[in-house]
Amino acid sequence: MTVTGLFRMHLLCWSLLASLGLRAQVNIIPQPANLQVSPGHFIIDKNTALQFRPDNSDLAAVAKYFVGYINRISGIRLPLNGKAGKYIHFGLTKTKGVGPEGYQLTVSPTAIHITAGSKEGVFYALQSLRQTLPAIRTNETLAVPCMKIIDSPRFTWRGFMLDVSRHYYSVDAIMEVIDLLALYKMNVLHWHLTDNEGWRLEIKKYPKLTNVGAFRNEMPGSIFYKKDSVPLTGTPYRYGGYYTQQQAKEVVAYAASRNITVIPEIEMPGHSGAALAAYPQFSCFGLAQPVPNSSTWNGHMDSAQLAVNYCAGNDSSFLFIQDILAEVMAIFPSTYIHIGGDEVDKSYWKKCPRCQKRIRDEGLHNENELQGYFINRVEKFLLANNKKLLGWDEILEGGIASSATVMSWRGEKGGIAAAKQHHDVIMSPSDPLYFNRYQADPLHEPLAARFSINTLERVYKYDPQPNALSTQEKQFIIGGQAAIWTEFISSVQQLEYMLLPRLPAIAETLWTPLDKKNFTGFVDRLNGWHFNAWQQNGINFHPAYFYRQANESSRK
Repeated sequence: MTVTGLFRMHLLCWSLLASLGLRAQVNIIPQPANLQVSPGHFIIDKNTALQFRPDNSDLAAVAKYFVGYINRISGIRLPLNGKAGKYIHFGLTKTKGVGPEGYQLTVSPTAIHITAGSKEGVFYALQSLRQTLPAIRTNETLAVPCMKIIDSPRFTWRGFMLDVSRHYYSVDAIMEVIDLLALYKMNVLHWHLTDNEGWRLEIKKYPKLTNVGAFRNEMPGSIFYKKDSVPLTGTPYRYGGYYTQQQAKEVVAYAASRNITVIPEIEMPGHSGAALAAYPQFSCFGLAQPVPNSSTWNGHMDSAQLAVNYCAGNDSSFLFIQDILAEVMAIFPSTYIHIGGDEVDKSYWKKCPRCQKRIRDEGLHNENELQGYFINRVEKFLLANNKKLLGWDEILEGGIASSATVMSWRGEKGGIAAAKQHHDVIMSPSDPLYFNRYQADPLHEPLAARFSINTLERVYKYDPQPNALSTQEKQFIIGGQAAIWTEFISSVQQLEYMLLPRLPAIAETLWTPLDKKNFTGFVDRLNGWHFNAWQQNGINFHPAYFYRQANESSRK
């Protein structure tokens, strides 16, 4: 039998066992901090009601979400606060040993009780509950195992970054990603909205950012970033898109209903080729820029004269940025605004008379300190508007204010340095947390970034708190974040393939206590519910560990 045949046989066997009510274990991901399973089940049916304080709008919203889910998988519409023989009760009560996002879930044959200190905790309890139920409507009895869970996340920042500059995804696709994040109790979507390759957010004061910067001329069959690719032939096609402010608000609201904060990233001072193609006067030399074109390594930089940095010596550049950020802040209620700050090509600044004058006037020593000046000036504007600055670890190079938060992507070195300086830190090292990189042998995988092979096991075993930090310094590591850059990813199906099952792995890494983690147990739980749920819902995923299980089963 072929590997694919074994894969299908394994799916069929698992589905048959599930249909017979023989789910032998609770397969929740992330693994709860404390879980005890008891004999028996609670059956959700038409005689089950949801109960909560009706004057609490937050709980009402969570209840509406759960009612919709149960209706989708069963056709049953649970009444709210009605009389019924059985009930599922939500309550907001601070419980000892349960953190702000934690919860206590108790299932008996007659009732399900959920208590938490916040609506977030109630929502996360429902995600655990979901993973004991069918993933689609099968007319199977909705039988929840009797159990008790006391659970809280290890880290407060459990994030995922999606790049939509190199490849534009529809609002529906973004919402699909949000649903996956919510299922696995992730709470941040970092939305990489601008880069050299495209500007993706409507800014009403500067319409050319989208009229010009959101589109490029793409060559059919291009292989992005592949240095040994041969010259391409064919007719270029117009590629791109952008999100209106109303669409962005809809994404923010959809995410918020699932306890996910959307953090916008507006790149500066580098990676700004799309913006400067539209408004070249804010570059160092103010040259007319060509229409954005093919998504190569340089993105919009196919012309040697195309600038990708804002001019740090031009006050008008800062006014332009402030106008943009004012509109961004009106859309995104997040505490943080991500400003990028990475990979600044300082050769522009070295040649620019205005930038050199700025260095002299401000008493700076070099272009690194000029970058620090730039970042600090933007941060002051954000702080004046009750926002915090978040940037990649390069923002440390010129010195930053204590209120800035550092996202460490070039390994852990920048994050360690920032934590020692008492900055909040989010660990996002490209090795192993960039999911646009290979997850298995490149000979048998779709084209991906080659810098490292970020396998499921390596993602799972990553610890965001390095041993190089003291116990006190580790407290500044507020969480971690996976990322997907989309230079090789041009479809939702491929995005899903790169995301799964590594997303549940990073979710468990960021949620579950270290002493409760076990990779073999994690893979068993993937096979127990999650692979089947994705397959039933038409979600693509990398099946390596499913194949392994099928092969092991065939040898027995």
